[in-house]
Amino acid sequence: MNKPHPPRRPAPSRQRRRLLAGLPLAALPIALAAALASPPSHAQAAFPNRPITLIVPFAPGGIADITARTVAQAMAGSLGQAVVVDNRPSAGGIVGTTAVVKAPADGHTLLLISNQQAVSVGLFKKLPFDVTRDLAPISTLGFFDLVLLVPAESRFKTLKDLVAEARAKPGKLTLGTIAVGSTQQLTAELFKARADIDALIVPYKATPAVLGALRAGEVDMTAEILGPMLPQIKGGVVRALAVTAERRHPALPDVPTSAEAGVADFNVASWNGLAAPAGTPPAVIERLQRAANEAIASAPVQAKLKELGVRPQAGTPAQLGSLLNSEIKHWGDIIRAAKIDPE
Repeated sequence: MNKPHPPRRPAPSRQRRRLLAGLPLAALPIALAAALASPPSHAQAAFPNRPITLIVPFAPGGIADITARTVAQAMAGSLGQAVVVDNRPSAGGIVGTTAVVKAPADGHTLLLISNQQAVSVGLFKKLPFDVTRDLAPISTLGFFDLVLLVPAESRFKTLKDLVAEARAKPGKLTLGTIAVGSTQQLTAELFKARADIDALIVPYKATPAVLGALRAGEVDMTAEILGPMLPQIKGGVVRALAVTAERRHPALPDVPTSAEAGVADFNVASWNGLAAPAGTPPAVIERLQRAANEAIASAPVQAKLKELGVRPQAGTPAQLGSLLNSEIKHWGDIIRAAKIDPE
């Protein structure tokens, strides 16, 4: 009866064979066992192997923060690790962006990137990072439109009415916005340019202050992020003259786009995306992109983002990189046209 053959051991690599050939005969059994047992040097731990930190350069509770938390929760289920949101608000998102740029490029520290980083390139003389060189794009998450608002009892019934009066009375129209350099303030500057009007922009510290000034009649109009303003619009507190997108918003089907309202080439949207430190391995970027895309496609995330007034839209690293470059140029042109001196 033939005895079963013992299982064959894998042959050592060419490099290990050369090494073994130079050893004394007595040492061969020990050396051969070690060579067969040692794992390949290029083996890497599976990603992710611990919780992921998503740094959000905005305060808790805002539309960007809620977007980040909604997507992070869905991504955690796909990745098999928690995705923990870490809020680090600061001017221009500099603090949060710097923290991500300096983090290990292993995919375990991510940034909620937005047009804030693109705007900062034109607003600051020197940044501690280069957003196009020091960050690796992953995917867009969503876009959110802005809306042009007037008090509920405003004399302006349409955007054409407002533009006509502004042209007839240069320098008299007042536009309230949050701080200089914000998306809202730069949107107001772009509106002035595209509508070819001379108007006074009045900055306030925060959106509630702008809304209070608008309701009190201290300013004639404001440009604000649409999502948080929907309850105010539907409650009759303020009235929407136009949205700044290329198409009407589903929640406000009767409100025209700015182009429909008579102001051409005035399309403005804010956006959010995910980025990692530059040098993050391509396989890790691909895994994160896939998880982000799956999250955005899920029904609960779609419903939540639409409730916020966000248009969910995932993408590729190349698409986000292209968007970032175009936004840097776009907002830089607006900043220079508005004669805002970099800090």
